[in-house]
Amino acid sequence: MNDPVSILGFVAATLTTVAFVPQVIRIWRTRSAASISLGMYALFTLGVALWLVYGILIGAWPVILANLVTLLLAGAVLVMKIRFG
Repeated sequence: MNDPVSILGFVAATLTTVAFVPQVIRIWRTRSAASISLGMYALFTLGVALWLVYGILIGAWPVILANLVTLLLAGAVLVMKIRFG
């Protein structure tokens, strides 16, 4: 874990995952997801789920952790898009 490649992976994973937090908060607060594309988030959430499976299969912790959290956040956006429109 202390090697530069793993550190780079964890930093990249953290940044790309945390990037979803403001969107989740905005939709939750406004109760509006009108400007969010349902198709894009459906495909993205499926892609993240597949990345998670891939990470599990190869045992890559940066891929597993990042995609697990991203799946939860993107899934939340997808659910709110369906619920709030």
